[in-house]
Order: sequence, then C-alpha cells, then structure tokens
Amino acid sequence: MHKIIVYEKPTCTTCRKTIKMLNEMGIEFDKINYYIKPFTKNKLKTLLKKMDMKPSELLRKNESAFKVLNIKENSYSEEQILNFMIENHDLIQRPIVEKGEKAILARPVEKIKELF
Repeated sequence: MHKIIVYEKPTCTTCRKTIKMLNEMGIEFDKINYYIKPFTKNKLKTLLKKMDMKPSELLRKNESAFKVLNIKENSYSEEQILNFMIENHDLIQRPIVEKGEKAILARPVEKIKELF
C-alpha cells in the first residue's frame, strides 16, 4: 500500500474539503503544508510528471502574482513558469494528492477517487 500525501495550504477551502473527504473515506494520509515545507524544483517536476501536466496547466491564474508577471501576455517557457512557481507558491493550484506513482490535482475534490 502506497502512502498518500496531500500537499496543501490549510486555509484553502478545497484543501479542507479534500482532507475531510479522505477522513470520511477512512483513508490514512500525511499532510504537507507547502508554505512551511516548500516544494523543491525536483519535487514539483516529479509531481507534474505523475499528474501528466505541464507547469502552465498547474498555474493559479487568479492570483495577483500571475497578473504581475503578466504570464498571459508573455511567452514564458514551461521551465520559466516552473521557476516562478518555486519562487511564489501562490501560483500553484492545490491541493495535490500523491499516491505512489500517481498524483492528481484534487479540483474538484471528487477527483481524489481516481487514486483508489
């Protein structure tokens, strides 16, 4: 059995709903607040690969940092976007749930059922 890890921001409503759903399902998991224990570039790359996503697909587009960087109008590379996400965690969609060789962005929270 693979350990389940939820990468979250505790004040995020979707993160809290994901935690509640896992608890209701009776599933044991670990939580990592990635604002306290930040992602390394390699870890975020690994999670993106497990989710089969590009950095641009994991961006939070309503964040002020997104607007300040003018990401929509600039043609940044995926590597540059990844670097922006490492520098500013507000740019990362959440929660990310990892189980072994799979990971999903739990938006909507019901997507976590894909891991089981």
